[in-house]
Amino acid sequence: MDVIAHGLWGGALFSARGRRRFFAGALIGMAPDLLSFGVFHVMHPGWITLRLAGEISGPPALSILPPYLFYAYNMTHSLFVWGAVFGLLWRMTKKPPWLLAAWLLHILCDIPTHAASYFPTPFLWPFPTPFVDGIPWSTPWLMVANYASMIIVYSGIYLYLMKRRTGER
Repeated sequence: MDVIAHGLWGGALFSARGRRRFFAGALIGMAPDLLSFGVFHVMHPGWITLRLAGEISGPPALSILPPYLFYAYNMTHSLFVWGAVFGLLWRMTKKPPWLLAAWLLHILCDIPTHAASYFPTPFLWPFPTPFVDGIPWSTPWLMVANYASMIIVYSGIYLYLMKRRTGER
């Protein structure tokens, strides 16, 4: 799934809890990709400039990606790492860090929406992972279905918030 969609789904999880929670959920929903590919794009602005100019298309070739990107991607897309961070924060704060559900949703959405040929989701990392050869999120019909689903969900959230604001239930 694209990083914007991850953010919107993460934000949707917490939208009924106020703007701050919405934005926190959106940021946490995008974080796994920002902490891997985002760093690459910041450190290689020429690549993104060429892509935005239409001189190159598609994702970056695996051969030009630095080793840290693969390591960061593995860590941020692992259910074990997520569980360890969730458990550690819960233990430290004595309450479940529910905002991390946006990170979990990111991982779960990526499993079926990444092809095995380009960044399959290493959801069992650091253990061997049986990669799912999913339907790439960039497939047009899947992207349309994803954003159409978001429109439906956000419409429902809007209606819920309007009813709550007027005191109806």
